[in-house]
Amino acid sequence: MSAAEVAARIAGAPRLVVLDDDPTGTQTVADVPVLTSWTVDDLRWALRQDSAAFFVLTNTRSLSPEDAAARNREVVRALHAAAAAEGTGYVLASRGDSTLRGHFPLETDVLAEELTGLDGKAPDGVVLVPAYIEAGRLTVGANHWMRTADGLLPVGMSEFARDATFGYRSSSLPEWVEEKTGGRVPADEVLCVTLDDLRGGGPAHTARLLSSLRGGRTAVVDAVCDDDLRVLALALAQAEENGTRLLYRVGPSFVRARAGQAGRAPLTRAELRPLRGNAPHGLIVVGSHVALTTRQLDRLRERGGIAEYELDVALLLDEERRDAHIAEVAAAAAGALDSADAVIRTSRVLVTGVDADGSLAISRRVSAALVQAVRQVNATRRPAFVVAKGGITSSDTATHGLEIRRAWARGTLLPGIVSLWEPVDGPAAGIPYIVFAGNVGGADALADALDLLRSA
Repeated sequence: MSAAEVAARIAGAPRLVVLDDDPTGTQTVADVPVLTSWTVDDLRWALRQDSAAFFVLTNTRSLSPEDAAARNREVVRALHAAAAAEGTGYVLASRGDSTLRGHFPLETDVLAEELTGLDGKAPDGVVLVPAYIEAGRLTVGANHWMRTADGLLPVGMSEFARDATFGYRSSSLPEWVEEKTGGRVPADEVLCVTLDDLRGGGPAHTARLLSSLRGGRTAVVDAVCDDDLRVLALALAQAEENGTRLLYRVGPSFVRARAGQAGRAPLTRAELRPLRGNAPHGLIVVGSHVALTTRQLDRLRERGGIAEYELDVALLLDEERRDAHIAEVAAAAAGALDSADAVIRTSRVLVTGVDADGSLAISRRVSAALVQAVRQVNATRRPAFVVAKGGITSSDTATHGLEIRRAWARGTLLPGIVSLWEPVDGPAAGIPYIVFAGNVGGADALADALDLLRSA
């Protein structure tokens, strides 16, 4: 099954619009538009581009449930108006974390309500496909796994399942759906599309299964490679052509398959060279606190060539000392860019609130401090590039720190995990922006990406 077959099948089909709850969903695609703003004009611009899909960065994983719901409603209403103005259709995907963190089922519930209200046709089903092939997040027998140095681990046993805001217990996707819906959707009512269905039955059989969905029923789909997802993409095209209306809740790999794209090799030095800014050195912003990010920072230090500055979370939560601390760190980082790549990172000890909402509030406050520091650095000394490490960090840095509204995701620096955006407007135009999730890559990934940027 080839990407070209999918591309031919979806030619002329409604556009896939991906509402991305942080910027890392772009890590499997190339030459795809990205919006961080959802005015009707911005959405019309994206709909006019020659691309089977585009991303709208909602950054809802950093928001409270109430704010996340409101943002989803805003986007869909503006999208509906933009699509009507352009005379085109669309299909919605809610892109969530491949380790199952995020506002589910809230986001798909809200999208279903909005679609029903806008045109009177409720979605027949919600298709859950969290696989992220390149990062080793795989689904087999409706159980979700993550690859580690010690082998495959049920995702419910990972550090991500202990997330202070979005934690969970289940690795079985039907049981996870029951857990997250508070029992509203029993596990035994979830449709499981297995590898046998995809590989043995093929697109026609899988389309019949998906066409059986009614009343917003949830389906979960196995996937261990791109071919599995391409069969699914062909099946979805058939089911939708037959009148089934579906919502997607997906990981990054689904988007590439559904958009008819083949996996591409990472960007080469020759491809990076015209994108790189003229300054001698770049800025690396690290907000992610997971253990993998700390290991990656350690390797980056070992290779050298960086000047490192810490934003102390305790000081960031102190109203009287916060602004002075940020200004001091930003000034030092800007001064270092003449002779080294500057790293601004948060302190490595995780500070959490008394509950999930409190933890989210602390995360937002810390991210706002990173944004403030980035704006001050860029105003003083434009870097050659900006690397942002962590989901909330990369979203806020793009939207508020660099004020990007429209960009193109041009490809990856490492296979399937580090996305480069080319901003097309705002203060960041001409500065390549690199989105690096906190929970992917090996220990050397951050250092490898920086070496490639340095050599371009």
